[in-house]
Amino acid sequence: MGDDPNLISKKELLDQTGISYGQLYRWKRKGLIPEAWFQKKSAFTGQETFFPRTETLARVEKIKGMKDDLALDDLADLLAPAPVGLQVGIDELQSRNIVSKETLGLLFETQPLTDPLSFQAALHGWFVEGLLRNGEIGLEEGRLILSTLAAHHGALQDQRGQFLFLRKRGVGFCLVLSGTGTVLPDPEARIVAQRDFLTLVGEFRVILSGDKP
Repeated sequence: MGDDPNLISKKELLDQTGISYGQLYRWKRKGLIPEAWFQKKSAFTGQETFFPRTETLARVEKIKGMKDDLALDDLADLLAPAPVGLQVGIDELQSRNIVSKETLGLLFETQPLTDPLSFQAALHGWFVEGLLRNGEIGLEEGRLILSTLAAHHGALQDQRGQFLFLRKRGVGFCLVLSGTGTVLPDPEARIVAQRDFLTLVGEFRVILSGDKP
């Protein structure tokens, strides 16, 4: 099991990241590292704990980079999965300048919605709004992205899910990854946006809980 390249042992994780045993299990208690990632496996030394390599290394580095600025409880909220049942009113999204009228129009074109919106639908709108405001995409590309997000929402709910928007010779296209994986796009294609779902959820939760976007 120790030879599985997709897993990293607890000892290797501690050695590679420089964190302590106490930090690791404190972060587990706070929910910063999901309990499901702690996997007991048989090894030649007996039972050992392994973790999904890519996600755990990325999560530890994220925690290390943010823990000086945020309390662990606040960091746990930021890294928590998408809340179930939370809804966001359209008036709130517009009055706080989180999502524009144009983006809301695209959102309603691409998926059946009601007011208030589900957290997931509002998240999708906010994500596309940011790309539009930064001039990274056009309206048609925004429509394509929203359609893709709606179609593959189940895959993106996975804490390891990723969304990418690429462009080749002026033509944009989307890619959704469920689980781990290294992206090796066509050398002629440019990655315009690449975000993991868990980071998007955390950032949007902070936006909604603050006084302004």
